[in-house]
Amino acid sequence: MHEAQLYSQGNDGEVICGLCAHHCRIKEGHRGICGVRENRKGVLSTLVYGRLVAEHVDPVEKKPLFHFLPGSQSFSIATVGCNFRCRHCQNFSISQPGEFEAEHPPGILRTPEQVVANAVNNGCRSISYTYVEPTIFFEFAYDCSLLAREQGLKNVFVSNGYMTDAATRKLAPVLDGINIDIKAFSDDFYRKICGARLSPVLDTVQLMHELGVWVELTTLLIPGLNDSEAELRQIAEFIVSIDPSIPWHVTAFSPTYKMTDRPPTSLHSLQKAREIGLAAGLRFVYEGNVPGSGGENSSCPACQARLISRRGFTIQENRLVDGCCPQCAEPIAGVWR
Repeated sequence: MHEAQLYSQGNDGEVICGLCAHHCRIKEGHRGICGVRENRKGVLSTLVYGRLVAEHVDPVEKKPLFHFLPGSQSFSIATVGCNFRCRHCQNFSISQPGEFEAEHPPGILRTPEQVVANAVNNGCRSISYTYVEPTIFFEFAYDCSLLAREQGLKNVFVSNGYMTDAATRKLAPVLDGINIDIKAFSDDFYRKICGARLSPVLDTVQLMHELGVWVELTTLLIPGLNDSEAELRQIAEFIVSIDPSIPWHVTAFSPTYKMTDRPPTSLHSLQKAREIGLAAGLRFVYEGNVPGSGGENSSCPACQARLISRRGFTIQENRLVDGCCPQCAEPIAGVWR
């Protein structure tokens, strides 16, 4: 048991979680929507502090982050749990584990010191909190992030963005990069497919950017649900309104979990989404989950010179010079050192 952060007392022994935008009101002996934060006699406890169910060394491009230490490795960790109920979750076995005994949570117990040491020993330049929504293991991620910074490592969240203003402001000073899903641009999609709302996600995107965290965004295109030209244009225009240099990843869906009634995303659909993003004024739009499509490469927005060539998660060539185009010296937004 580990006391949670960001909660307040309610009435009759109830606690109010202030970590994510659900603002769960949790009665004694009950848990929040995420399934991993429990009210124990008026104290909100996180059940998964240090209980890792995943520890992997990944290329940072897998997050996906294309403008963040390209070609580097990121030590990637997760616990069980999630505050969304996405019908198409590819990691549902750990994000939706079902009820478990509080005294025996899934996972192998790790300390922040062990996580940071593993990252260093594996030659990683960052730690990624990923695979499930990392906000739900906020306390452990935060403690790891503090130690990681001391060791010269960067910290990355791969997130659905459904966190409160307070959580964002506490996290941002120890966070270097974040990839946030904008899953669609309608509340209807978020309610029916994810069990959430759109506006808190958009608020997090804007606030993370304002607080100086490097932001990249991802939209998984699901045929017939969120891939209309009008909706993709709305997403692109929203991103442009914050910063046209924010990279937008439009990625291909494959049928999985509770959504096997939809076909995979076509390459044409991805290419069209990329065209929409660029036409709206975005400088960097990438096609994902289709290695070799050509839409994975980075080009200079000023002179169109090729900057970084990719195939899948592999960097084939990086021509950047101190974060600038080698041909016209245009500064390219990103975290390059």
